[in-house]
Amino acid sequence: MKLDNKKIFKTLNPNKVWVPILIGLGIVFAMFYFDPNVNTKTLKGVFDASLPYIFLAILVIIFRDAGYVYRIREITQRELTWTRAIYVIILWEFASAVTPSVVGGTAVAIFILNKEGIKLGRAISFVMVTAILDNLFFVIGAPIILFFAKGNIFPDSKILENQLENSLQAIFWISYGLYATYSLIMAAALFYRPRVFKWVLIKIFSIKWLRKWKHDAQEYGNQIIEASKELSGKKWSYWIPIILATIFIWSSRYLMLNALISAYVPLSLDNHVIVFARQVIMWIVMMISPTPGSSGTAEFFFGQFFTQFLDGYTFVTSILWRLLSYYPYLILGAIFLPRWIRQVFFKKKKTPNQSDD
Repeated sequence: MKLDNKKIFKTLNPNKVWVPILIGLGIVFAMFYFDPNVNTKTLKGVFDASLPYIFLAILVIIFRDAGYVYRIREITQRELTWTRAIYVIILWEFASAVTPSVVGGTAVAIFILNKEGIKLGRAISFVMVTAILDNLFFVIGAPIILFFAKGNIFPDSKILENQLENSLQAIFWISYGLYATYSLIMAAALFYRPRVFKWVLIKIFSIKWLRKWKHDAQEYGNQIIEASKELSGKKWSYWIPIILATIFIWSSRYLMLNALISAYVPLSLDNHVIVFARQVIMWIVMMISPTPGSSGTAEFFFGQFFTQFLDGYTFVTSILWRLLSYYPYLILGAIFLPRWIRQVFFKKKKTPNQSDD
């Protein structure tokens, strides 16, 4: 695989933070202008929040990021120091925040790991494992979570127009089907028959109107084979920590909103389960968003999914939710990126006795 540095640095551009911010602000302004429930009184509601729950929401986000750092260290078999792992996660999250959710930051993540001294083939395998584990959390976890939610997973038709409700359900099941299919194919390719996968890929892209992508398909097949070699023979002692870390990461991501909503309105245990389950639904819908980091899409769907719990606090909570879960990574990425570039490209390589910054 040949990494296109120019294309990757075009993605890792601090100036790109303004695109999702402007989109998000545009949707927020529209919500403010058209929603009759948003007024001076409801805006002052931000001060009605229970501080212990706000602190809990912040704490859960910190735990989530700590889980990311721990997982990337374990996946790379601790080749990264804690400091380098923090850099990798911040830049990876930044790349995801400035690219459409449907695209993600996979190529950037491979580039970052490679520049941190991990061989390209191994970097590819580590990023693929991460992607598969994240997708499998939804594929396996979604039906379990939906079972506990007892069918209360989509907004009530009283709140949402029937047509939009049906569209949401269709988008969810289509997205779920696509991610389930992709995850199962990639898992089979990586862990079962990588050469068969490459052969099928080449056959598909040998079709006349797909032939121009045949070389890329062959290259991708080679990457899968190389990644499979790297992962073959890994014992359960390797897999169990990173699987548990994946469950912890995504659970923490969702529990943050449970804490945030609880800061404004009390939730019963059943409602906590429904809020958690609806986030899974919303996240899968957001995964096909064409906007950077689902900016705008997230704010819009938040109101559709959680108004029944928040009433007049929906607008304020949606802003706080994005301020905690999304915008910090734009800011941190813009701060850490120049420093990382200096460390990786312009500083002399350290001797083994020297420590990281």
